[in-house]
Amino acid sequence: MINRPATHGPQEVLVAERNPLVVSALRELFERQGQYAVYGHARQPGDLYAALQERLPDFLLLGWSLEGAEAPEVIAEIARRGLQPKIVLFADHNNPIVVQEAVRLGVHGLCYQFEEPAILFTTLEAVGRGRICVPYVALDKVTSSPLSRLTQRERELLGMLGDGWTNTQIASRTGISENTVKYHLKNLYDKLEVRNRAMAVSLFAAAQRRES
Repeated sequence: MINRPATHGPQEVLVAERNPLVVSALRELFERQGQYAVYGHARQPGDLYAALQERLPDFLLLGWSLEGAEAPEVIAEIARRGLQPKIVLFADHNNPIVVQEAVRLGVHGLCYQFEEPAILFTTLEAVGRGRICVPYVALDKVTSSPLSRLTQRERELLGMLGDGWTNTQIASRTGISENTVKYHLKNLYDKLEVRNRAMAVSLFAAAQRRES
């Protein structure tokens, strides 16, 4: 049986985040504010599942990326295990795909690490009252696929990234130069509003899950 935290005192927050600086900042922030307290921290999915199984917090503040897994995979596994924490996704980037995935996965709240602390507190308060709290975005950004903006060549390259191909392998197997590969990838990243290969692959994997 899962033990739930006591109702008196600060509300307890389990933080799942791989960046120790973010965790440290949250501890200090909650300590100053007084209404919430970080009672535990998990950097790896396995540690998170074990912590949730042992003790269900008032809130799970979940970063987008843990060590070895990203939020969609983690949330799916939490549900598979029959655990039901109130999940607030604490994302480090504001790509519309984050909102789209948050809505699809049914998280209780979403806020960004670069926002004012008041936004985090407002989100936690709303979720604590049983509401869903996610940022407003234009509806077409949530319902349309970012992949629709890619050319056929860019889609092809994205699929190769998803298969783990390096730039050298892509150049060799497509017959284009590595510089051309880099050019296409830069355009691809710009269109998807991502910063790097890992984020592009994550978006591609999410799109494949929705289509399957």
